Amino acid sequence: MTTETVQHESHIEGVRRPGRWLALAALVLAVLLVAVDATVLGLATPFLSEDLKPSGTQLLWIGDVYSFVIAGLLVSMGSLGDRIGRKKLLLVGAVAFGAVSVLNAYATSPEMMIAARALLGVAGATLMPSTLALIRNLFHDPRERSLAIGIWGAMASAGAAVGPVVGGFLLEHFWWGSVFLINLPVMAVLVVIGVKLIPESKNPNPGPWDLPSVALSLVGMIGVVYAVKELASHGLTLDVAAATLVGAGGLTWFVRRQLTLPAPLLDMRLFRNRGFSGAVLADLLTILGLAGLVFFLSQFFQLVQGRAPLEAGLAELPAAIGSVTAGLLAGRFARRFSVRTAVAGGLAAIGLALAVLTVIGRSTGYPLLGASLLVVGVGAGLAFTVTADVILSSVPKEQAGSASAVSETAY
Repeated sequence: MTTETVQHESHIEGVRRPGRWLALAALVLAVLLVAVDATVLGLATPFLSEDLKPSGTQLLWIGDVYSFVIAGLLVSMGSLGDRIGRKKLLLVGAVAFGAVSVLNAYATSPEMMIAARALLGVAGATLMPSTLALIRNLFHDPRERSLAIGIWGAMASAGAAVGPVVGGFLLEHFWWGSVFLINLPVMAVLVVIGVKLIPESKNPNPGPWDLPSVALSLVGMIGVVYAVKELASHGLTLDVAAATLVGAGGLTWFVRRQLTLPAPLLDMRLFRNRGFSGAVLADLLTILGLAGLVFFLSQFFQLVQGRAPLEAGLAELPAAIGSVTAGLLAGRFARRFSVRTAVAGGLAAIGLALAVLTVIGRSTGYPLLGASLLVVGVGAGLAFTVTADVILSSVPKEQAGSASAVSETAY
């Protein structure tokens, strides 16, 4: 009991850390931007195609390489942050994200654009795990931390819905490169606030960063994500079968290697914790539902109902409003009922919204579509936020970065 009291006292300073909410605002802005960048390009594609004249395959890579690289590197970068310091990695990532955004905005050929998007993915992968892991170090009081994670979760899930609004506004007023240049002021704010207000945190006994594991994680994740995307577009082809084999082989080898290393990149024993495994699976299903609905309706509003880019983006705002509101209230809801009820309720809401899509047609009025977006937003905000809290609180503090990265790899 005495030890607990001493620990509690040593945390009081952390509980009342001045500027912690401002620091959170900067961290949340970074997450919002990484999420926005995943969807903002959708609306810019026609303008970009006109300028750079990419082939069909090049256009697919311009759209996909960012999420491929992020998915492949998140676990490695989360683990690197645990080793070298999460604040250091975050600040390096923020500077890189800003610099590479300029490269994206002024790309002059399809090849340059693909390379720039891939580099943006590398920078994005350094930002996301660091932000969630640093929240754990900024907020020691469980209630405050729950609210902080709620805000983080709301922004992570709202980013996908905000992307089309931001993109639509910029494309109606400026050239396509502007969708990347908005990253610069936000990253500048993050660096200034981060240097002053965010405390450094890392694993005191990290062990070496295993490069073969990094390569296996990258090959495995990109193989699997590529196979899923190609299967959806073209059905079962030789490409899909090869990518599946390479991806599954890479991930299997990765898991086996982690179990033999004294300081693994990702401690696979975390998955023995049912709460952790269940939360990661719920994350995956939540984002699948939210991103699927938002992506589908982005196309539907423009190509089927003939709305302008900004109008289509604004039509999707209920998803962002729902996820932000539910994210902020998720902690209170989970305390009042239970974590299981919150996650199950969130997933049920997403299922309901997706079911509505089976009955829509060209003449479907906006009230039904808007209500579906609001419901999916509420469901995602609730489930994603509660699972993020479960994932962070079910692992030792030293592994916060790699645990956060697992959550975001699902994302």
